[in-house]
Amino acid sequence: MTTPTNPSNKTNKNNKATAAKTANQAAKANKPATDGVAQALPAVDADLEAMLQGAIGGRASHKTASGKDEAPTEPLGPKRCGTIAIVGRPNVGKSTLINALVGQKVSITSGKAQTTRHRIMGMRTLGATQFVFVDTPGFQTRHANALNRSLNRTVLGTITDVDLIVFMVEANRFGLEDAKVLSHLPANIPTILLANKLDTVHRRGDIAPWLQSMQERHTYAEYVPMSAKATKDVQRFFGICEKYLPEQDWMYPADELTDKSERFLAAEIVREKLFRLMGDELPYTSTVIIDKFEEEGKLRRIAATIVVERDGHKGMVIGEKGEKLKRIGTEARQELEKLTGGKVFLELWVKVRSGWADDDARVRSFGYE
Repeated sequence: MTTPTNPSNKTNKNNKATAAKTANQAAKANKPATDGVAQALPAVDADLEAMLQGAIGGRASHKTASGKDEAPTEPLGPKRCGTIAIVGRPNVGKSTLINALVGQKVSITSGKAQTTRHRIMGMRTLGATQFVFVDTPGFQTRHANALNRSLNRTVLGTITDVDLIVFMVEANRFGLEDAKVLSHLPANIPTILLANKLDTVHRRGDIAPWLQSMQERHTYAEYVPMSAKATKDVQRFFGICEKYLPEQDWMYPADELTDKSERFLAAEIVREKLFRLMGDELPYTSTVIIDKFEEEGKLRRIAATIVVERDGHKGMVIGEKGEKLKRIGTEARQELEKLTGGKVFLELWVKVRSGWADDDARVRSFGYE
């Protein structure tokens, strides 16, 4: 991976040479579906495609006249650029999708709810089109503390100022948390229903009636059953999104991948390792603060503090003879070295800040919007 040479710059990667081989660009002559007719991603098997077409009325086509998938070559026609918000309840796969779309890790992932806490932009430029994806925190409905109120403001502030919304749910599932997110989606912005984790649905015959029920809940521009972990599905998703983006100049250089600095990514990577290694033992309110980020050529010297709410949590993070904290630091350092392409010295400390997640001032001081 390639990154900026200082922490204030944004992470970059030259993806021009690989864009033509890794993405599938839709025909620009296709117009967005605005009449509520469902369209499904043609990455699913033929039987499911036929069933979806009969049950919902059609599907999007992203193939050439010869029946082969299209792939962008040289930029053709006017430039397109737009913002695409990816929203949904916690743990539905939003960060996994945005990392796949960008082609590099820009948003951390774990099995723990509330892993994503910031508005993270990931860019991908393919042919004449620049896609600006916005990863948002999962909309919080279970806790009403200051941290969750901040995260929900981030989500609501994002979805009112984009060109396209991708509402992400799990295929064949729709619960109260999903409904809460859906109730906040603006009617004046095109919305794609992305039914993720299609690979986990064993009874494909259930998908068509489920999609029919989803159609009754909201007017969607398109319906896309897929798996964010399937490369072919991700490639075709570019073509689905492209036609909703306006014709305008790009917002970022073609090789830019995220709006976040190395300093920000360092804190996120430490927090990811913390969540993954602690699992359900550690409350979701833990966070990571970067105290020092220095560069000496390819060497980074980083000091970070893991903030927890109770003394008991501090002991769990440190572990017996410091082994748990050492492992968190080792895994974070190894990933940071891959990210930066240089040596990283990482120091970790653990501090207790009781009640910080329900203190608006402390939440802001820790970098949350």
